[in-house]
Amino acid sequence: MLNETGSISCSCGTDTSDEAQFSKLDEILEEYKYKDGGLIPVLQIAQGLFGFLPEDVLRHIAKKMDKPFSEVAGVVGFYSFFSTQPRGENIIRVCLGTACYVRGGKQVLDSIKRELGIDVGETTEDKTFSLEVARCFGACGLAPAIMINDDVHQRVKPARIKQILAPYYKSELEEA
Repeated sequence: MLNETGSISCSCGTDTSDEAQFSKLDEILEEYKYKDGGLIPVLQIAQGLFGFLPEDVLRHIAKKMDKPFSEVAGVVGFYSFFSTQPRGENIIRVCLGTACYVRGGKQVLDSIKRELGIDVGETTEDKTFSLEVARCFGACGLAPAIMINDDVHQRVKPARIKQILAPYYKSELEEA
């Protein structure tokens, strides 16, 4: 999203000039615009550049790839990987597939929601965590499972949520 200085604020907390970000995106679009199935890789790369996919980025992609905005927005809406809202530094995904649900996945989710003070689809005020629900991580024998970024935590107990989240908080030393 544009701020008052004409920069885009990304999820990493830094401002990058609008022009530089769109210039990088245009390089990617040149590479993919005529490739079959190129839209999804472009969206993935754009989300990496901007931290999320604001409407102006989606409109730019649609125009450059000669696709209707509704098609681009539809793909973004269909796949849960894509986000049109800024996301936290750490993405927590709670599995609610059958095995995880039966073994307490819902209680784990409720514990995380209480601990962070957010609901599914939301991001903490300090942008440290975003919370999502997933259907299966392939760890059914070790259910319930959660993922934080690329780390899978198995046999999670609601009482251990604070301990599991602790290493992902920004330390005072890192910020100084």
